[in-house]
Amino acid sequence: MSRGGGKGPSLKDKLDGNELDLSLCDLNEVPVRELAALPKATILDLSCNNLISLPSDFCSLMHLVKLDLSKNRLQQLPLDFGRLVNLQHLDLLNNRLVTLPVSFAQLKNLKWLDLKDNPLDPVLAKVAGDCLDEKQCKQAAVKVLQHMKAIQSEQDRQRQRKLQAEREMEKKREAEQRAKEAQERELRKREKAEEKERRRREYDAQKAAKQEMEKKTKKENVQTRKPASSSRPPQPPRHKHSWSRSVLRVLLFVLLCVLCTLAACKLTELQHQPLCISVNTLYEDVLAALQNHKTLQNMLQQNSQQ
Repeated sequence: MSRGGGKGPSLKDKLDGNELDLSLCDLNEVPVRELAALPKATILDLSCNNLISLPSDFCSLMHLVKLDLSKNRLQQLPLDFGRLVNLQHLDLLNNRLVTLPVSFAQLKNLKWLDLKDNPLDPVLAKVAGDCLDEKQCKQAAVKVLQHMKAIQSEQDRQRQRKLQAEREMEKKREAEQRAKEAQERELRKREKAEEKERRRREYDAQKAAKQEMEKKTKKENVQTRKPASSSRPPQPPRHKHSWSRSVLRVLLFVLLCVLCTLAACKLTELQHQPLCISVNTLYEDVLAALQNHKTLQNMLQQNSQQ
C-alpha cells in the first residue's frame, strides 16, 4: 500500500479474520472500493492517519460493525453516515468534529461511542460526556443517539411545518388565482353585456331614424299628390256608369223597335191592320201635341227640311 494515496494491492494481506488494520498508514483518503470488496472485514481500524474527510461512498460499507477513526483530522462526517446501520462500536477520539450529521440518529445498533478531544458544540459535548471508561462510552452512545433523534424529530417537524406552510401558501395562491380569474371572467361578462346593450341602442336608434325617414318621405309624397288629385273632376263610380250605359242601350233598343213598327205601319200594307191603325193614331196625336211647342216645332221643321 502506497503512502498518501491510500490504495494498494495488499489489503487482503492486512486482513486478520474479520479485522482489517489500516492504522498508521499515513492515509489521506480511504480506499473505499477495495474495502467494499472485503465484506468479511467487519472491523476496520483507520486510526492515526491524515484523513480530513470521508467520501460519500464510504457509507456504502454497511458490513462494518466496529470502526476506529480516532486521531485523524476529520472535520465532519458524511451526511448519510446513518446508512452504516450495523455499526456497534465507533471511535472518533481526537478529531476536529463540531457537530454530527442528523442521520447519525439512524445508527440504532450503536452501543459504544467516544467523542473526546473534539471541539464539539457545547450541547453535544454535554450530552456525550467524558467517555473515560466502558460504561461512560456506552452511555455516550445511548445519549447521543437520543439527542440526535430529538434533533431529527425537530427537523422533521420543521420540515413538516415548512411543507404545510408551502401547501397553505400554494392553496392561497391558487385561491387568489381563482378569484382573479373569476374577477376577470366577471369583467369580461360585464363588458360583453355593455357592448351588447350599446349595439342594441344603436340598432334601435337606426331603426327609429329609418322609420322617421319613411314617415317623412310618405308625408312628402302625399302632399305632392294632393294638387293633382284635386284638379281632376270627380269620376263617377264604375258601377253607376255601367248601369247608365245599360239603360241607354235599352232605351235605344225600344226606340228602334218603335221606329221599325211605325215605319211598317206607314209604308207597308199593314197600315190597315188594327194594330197599325192604333199606332198611326198614337203617332199623329203625339206629333200634334209636340207641334204646339214652338221650340219643338222649329226642331221638327228643321228635321223635315233635312
